[in-house]
Amino acid sequence: MSETKSGVLALITACVIWGLSGLFYKQLDHVPPLEVLAHRTLWSCVFFALVLAAQGRLADLPAVLRQPRQVLVLAVAALMIAANWFLFIFSVQVGKATEASLGYYIFPLVSVLLGVVFFRERLGRVQGIAVALAALAVIVLTIGLGVAPWVSLIIALTFGLYGVIKKRLPLGPVLSVMVEVLLLSPIAIVVLLFAWRDGGAPLGNGAGDLALLIISGPLTATPLILFSYATKRVQLATVGLVQYLNPTLQFLVATVVFAEPFGFWHAVAFPLIWTALALYSGASLWQARRKTPSTP
Repeated sequence: MSETKSGVLALITACVIWGLSGLFYKQLDHVPPLEVLAHRTLWSCVFFALVLAAQGRLADLPAVLRQPRQVLVLAVAALMIAANWFLFIFSVQVGKATEASLGYYIFPLVSVLLGVVFFRERLGRVQGIAVALAALAVIVLTIGLGVAPWVSLIIALTFGLYGVIKKRLPLGPVLSVMVEVLLLSPIAIVVLLFAWRDGGAPLGNGAGDLALLIISGPLTATPLILFSYATKRVQLATVGLVQYLNPTLQFLVATVVFAEPFGFWHAVAFPLIWTALALYSGASLWQARRKTPSTP
């Protein structure tokens, strides 16, 4: 198998895992979402440590932790990704997985705006139309449902800010996320200790729950490793297009499997988002082809 084909396969696998992860977290909807997040953090830390040890890179960790400025940046990134993970778990548990999928749909368009704000990137005409359509979709939902889709907006914003923070870090994804979950681990331990003190079940209700909570670690880490592998072998335009598989599967799980309500206002807003993404993706592909030198 060629490098490109293996990269595409890894990318699709990562997006399928992300897209179907709601099915996994639904099995833990009787466990408070903050406790699920705490376990996800701790077991991710264990899994990443094992991966780094297998790669012979665990010795790189102390050097990163000795740089206070870099640790501070990673701490902010950790807070962003923790908020993102929590909201996704919360949305699955309370019947708002459709809103979560909308958040991951609009994330690329939020990233475009963040690029303008933080990196002074220029917004093309088609990109501007795409962002305007996304904003219109949010307005439609806000007016139609009587409340802003806060879950969607915060998921998109936290993930977008996470990307902004990570963009300039000179660390690979495995090492950087290892530091992030390591920094979050003391908070996770405190959360579980408080749950135990208050008479809860911080290890879940039996061996089945504990097994699922442990699996949340590799379930978090594996797609990230696959995604990192893919981005080194696949064109960014392809990565951008295939990534939409994630929110699409989330959307199908929410509406078909979880049978969450999908009313008139959703039926208006979602096509606006899909149109915006089609315009954005088309513009990205066109720009990528212009930058690629033609072969004689």
